[in-house]
Parts: sequence; structure tokens; C-alpha cells
Amino acid sequence: MTASTHNIVLTGFMGTGKSTIGRMLAKRLKYQFVDTDGLIESRQNRTVAQIFEQSGEAAFRELEKATAAELAERERLVISTGGKMLLEADNRRELSRNGRIFCLVADPEEIIRRLSHSHARNKRPLLSSPDPERAIRELLQQRAEAYRQFEQIDTTGKSPNQICRYLLELYLEGQDLVD
Repeated sequence: MTASTHNIVLTGFMGTGKSTIGRMLAKRLKYQFVDTDGLIESRQNRTVAQIFEQSGEAAFRELEKATAAELAERERLVISTGGKMLLEADNRRELSRNGRIFCLVADPEEIIRRLSHSHARNKRPLLSSPDPERAIRELLQQRAEAYRQFEQIDTTGKSPNQICRYLLELYLEGQDLVD
């Protein structure tokens, strides 16, 4: 099955399923999967947490900006962005030029449950507070309006397979497919 060469861009808060669902979509469409945080980490030879700690958030956001501009020039990608990447207008403009943006959302309780593992918490510098549950709720509230500008896909209580099938339907809707 082939479709448009446009990219699929997944944004949303941490723990909403961007990476898991992105990998599934890429496999089914025979597209390349790119996790922007993973790409930055591999190129910098540091984790996002280390970049934040050693260089600061502003330096990380500049790396995101360069990554968005680069990926916007490519086709047949499923791109999973960092939770704040598309809140920046330049990144949003770049990735929407050749991509359809979907924002994965979930109830705070679901996100808290998904991120409750200490391994997940340690990889996320914005959750290094003593009360990660409160931090999640505050960040969700701060980003809610910005996330609403994108096509919303609620992942609460749904399996990755269900979400992947739904996104495929939306993405392929009205396109001529060749088997």
C-alpha cells in the first residue's frame, strides 16, 4: 500500500503514545520513523536530560529548530516530536509544509499512569520535580491551548493498534492507493 509522500507528524504531551504509534504507522506505510528527541540525542551523543543540564533548554530548542527544518525537506516520514517542539511557530511552519500534524492527547490520569515508571521519569527532564504528578498537570494546562490548534486524537483508554488504525484511516482518506 502506498499513499501520499507527505509526512505524518505526531505531537502532543509526553506519554500520549507518539513514539509507539509513530513506529507502528511507519511500519504499516513503509515510511521511515524519526523520533526528533532520539535524532538529536544520537547526533549530540547526549540524552535530552544531559543537553538540558549541560547546555540549557534554549540550546536544546535551537537543536529542535534545526531538526524541524531538515525533516521538512524529506518525504515519507512519520515524525514523533518532542512535546514542546511544535509549540514553536517556526517548527510548526516547517513541519506542516510537507506534513499532516496530529496531536495525540490523553487524560492527565492516563498520562500519569503511563509515566509512573521511574525509568520513564528519569528520561524526562521536565518531570524531575519532587511532585511529577503536579508537574504533569501544570504542563498540560500550560500547553492545552497551543495543542488545540492541531487535529486532536485522544489516546485515553485505547490500544496503540486502535489509534494506529484510526490515524491510517484519517491519513489515507480520499487518497488513491496502489497495492
